[in-house]
Amino acid sequence: MADIKIGTCGYRGYRPGKNWKETYNNKLEAFSDTFNLVELNRTFYKLPMLKTAERWRGEVKAGFEFTLKAWQAITHTMTSPTWRKRSEKLTQTQKRHFGNFRSNEEVMKAWDQTRQIADALRATVCVLQAPASFGCNGKNENNMHRFFDKADRGDMAIGWEPRGDWNAHPERIKDMCETHGLIHIVDLMRREPLSEHPVSYIRLHGLNEKEFDYAYDYSDTELKELVKRIKKLGERHDTVYCMFNNDAMYDNARTLMKFMDT
Repeated sequence: MADIKIGTCGYRGYRPGKNWKETYNNKLEAFSDTFNLVELNRTFYKLPMLKTAERWRGEVKAGFEFTLKAWQAITHTMTSPTWRKRSEKLTQTQKRHFGNFRSNEEVMKAWDQTRQIADALRATVCVLQAPASFGCNGKNENNMHRFFDKADRGDMAIGWEPRGDWNAHPERIKDMCETHGLIHIVDLMRREPLSEHPVSYIRLHGLNEKEFDYAYDYSDTELKELVKRIKKLGERHDTVYCMFNNDAMYDNARTLMKFMDT
């Protein structure tokens, strides 16, 4: 059976309980007393200072694990609404060249800076979430090939969450993952991962009609079905990360942990 790891995408909305400040110094410390894993997603919007990442590493309990979402400078061009209010200090050169996995000097520097933060956190997986606008076409595929040929990842695993029309071309997703040793990140309640990487990484966004509508609370029935799918996935992967990224993610993660133990 694979090593099953359950966590959430972020912790800032976590509510530790009444009088938690009497026991913990901050919310991250409190979070790490209940959970063993978090995907830092604030790094997608803005990279912290290195000393801040080092402080976060020191605030959690022994054995706590970080994964992180790569800075959007690698994946998202300035036309993306995710850059709203976060581009004021960028140079004009950065604004022209950021995004779309382009392997230019600015994007590769953004990757190196992301790696520095990942190293300080001792992060095990880096999530590269592509926008829906980054379509499945030859130009974008070439961008990715050149980027991953150049990107130094060290010992850290790289996960890729394709969106948009990529999901209509599973053979091209599979080829990209096999060529560059990527983890194909999916929502397991919607589709199966296509990569053969020893690690599988699941991000759960909810089951609303719109896939990335996060206003969702999984029912016990749905979570029990998720347990079955995770265990089946664990038959062909050494490690399975199950990360909740919906409004009720803290409660859902706790319930899933309970169901996995029964």
